[in-house]
Amino acid sequence: MRTAQVIMETGAHAAALAVKCARVDVIPGYPITPQTSIMEALSAMVEKGELDARFIPVEGEHSALAAAVAASAAGARVFTATSSNGLLYMHEVLHMASGGRLPVVMCNVNRGIFAPWTLWADHQDSFAQRDTGWIQFHCSSNQEVFNTVLQAFRVAEQINIPVMVNFDGFVISHCFMPLNVPAQEDIDRFLPLHEPEWRLDPAHPSSFSNVTNAAEYASFRQMLSQDIMASIPLVKEAAQSYKDITGMWDGDTIDTYRMEDAEVVVLAVNSMAAELRLSVDILREQGIRAGLLRPRLILPFPAQDIIDALPQNAQVMVLDRNYNFGHHGGILASELKSVLFGRRHDITVKNRVMGIGGVDLTRRFMADEIRAMLDE
Repeated sequence: MRTAQVIMETGAHAAALAVKCARVDVIPGYPITPQTSIMEALSAMVEKGELDARFIPVEGEHSALAAAVAASAAGARVFTATSSNGLLYMHEVLHMASGGRLPVVMCNVNRGIFAPWTLWADHQDSFAQRDTGWIQFHCSSNQEVFNTVLQAFRVAEQINIPVMVNFDGFVISHCFMPLNVPAQEDIDRFLPLHEPEWRLDPAHPSSFSNVTNAAEYASFRQMLSQDIMASIPLVKEAAQSYKDITGMWDGDTIDTYRMEDAEVVVLAVNSMAAELRLSVDILREQGIRAGLLRPRLILPFPAQDIIDALPQNAQVMVLDRNYNFGHHGGILASELKSVLFGRRHDITVKNRVMGIGGVDLTRRFMADEIRAMLDE
């Protein structure tokens, strides 16, 4: 293990540095706030010769992911990034990437979607893509963004499923935090050059993503579903290997804080979960035995790890930064209730939707909301 370089960087630039360290081959890109800084940084790296990659400026997000799919099918290590409505515009091609078993890695910088327009963060954009067959990570710090992008490439290329790394716009993407960058030699040990099992090659013609009959189609979809669930052990292995090589830990499927004797468990993701650590401290000072459970992995949903982490008779307060339209509350709460059904009858689940469109979520505001939920 070599000494890491410590710098101050934004979340967006942390993502770009991770892509550079991953020795990516092809980067199709299109700007959209607040993701644009990632593509600006990568294009500058390519232009200066700091990154030996092909940067492809395109006319829209649909084309960005289409170019990523084509490059990945040809055997390249591929990265792209987007936000909000750009992710929605990619929706058709998201299915192409997962169904084609292409290990594309993409950062989505979370931002609310229209209408009305907003530039600020909530999680409706990424949660709306749950059923596209992508593995989804959700990060709460700049360091976690950097570490997770590298781990995402390893997982994606092991199982040939695309991976989306999500983090909040502005509060993560544009805020400076200390960033530990491991030595390139250590990163190369963790993530060797990409050697795909197959690739499109004009010298050896083959068919890709062709029309199937019902039986073949069904078997492909079943295989994708099973392999997404099978990615959980790979996520854990990648995190442990990254720690063994670099000494840094951002891993596993969940992250917990002060759960040892918790009676009240708060569940949330992304930057709001980082702030909730301070809310938990406030609640502890007020005599409430609170703890935090933050899922890092949203798809596949780490059901068993969450069930195992919840104390007996816990009250779980789910704070959602999204709406589960057609149901009461948010998507995280629905996912949690689904995995608890028939398995943990001792758990009480309550839910609040907050922070939509970037409404500020301070430690004291969330602590007060949790106390109010206890009284409901």
